[in-house]
Amino acid sequence: MPARKKPAKPKVAPTARGEVTRSKLLEVAHGLFLKNGFHGTSMRQIADAAGVALGGIYNHFANKEEIFAAVLDAYHPYHVVMPALEGTQGETIEEFMRDAAGRIRAGIEGVETKLLPLVFMELVEFQGRHLKQMAERLFPPLMAFMQRFAERRGRLCPLPLPVIFRAFTGMMIGFLLTEMMLKGSPILKHNDYDWFGGMVDIYLHGILEPEA
Repeated sequence: MPARKKPAKPKVAPTARGEVTRSKLLEVAHGLFLKNGFHGTSMRQIADAAGVALGGIYNHFANKEEIFAAVLDAYHPYHVVMPALEGTQGETIEEFMRDAAGRIRAGIEGVETKLLPLVFMELVEFQGRHLKQMAERLFPPLMAFMQRFAERRGRLCPLPLPVIFRAFTGMMIGFLLTEMMLKGSPILKHNDYDWFGGMVDIYLHGILEPEA
């Protein structure tokens, strides 16, 4: 009986192989940036950790800044948040924004350890220019979301939509930053407080009781 031939290994297309290598480079660069900072991480360290020849890394990225920008983009939660916002539901403005806030909160879970240190590096080393470029790309879908928000039932204050959205973004970032800074603090051990719901309430209604 003739010996059975071993099945041939599937051939990996060059493009697919390149994407795998690129993803590996971003993964190890992310860990190194978090551990050593931007200046404390070298191209050789990234290449060695990814099992790639130093010269091979330049097939994917021109320099370390380009790697950092790609890592910042890859680990930004907008990849999850934007599709989630497309499904936001609610007949009234309040219902719509509460649903959106909940979706964003779910989408940014874990971002304080995976992304925020990179954001601080971005602000210090690059004055936020990569984040600004990202914001420009996201502006059209975000404004489409805000238009849907404005079409809900209810009366809005006479403010431009971008101002309303910036205040909403500030509320979400403020919640995230205070969660990170006060983690483990006695201040946050009041489990009877609905911290997130309270901040959404303030965004929607302010802190003053309406006058009789």
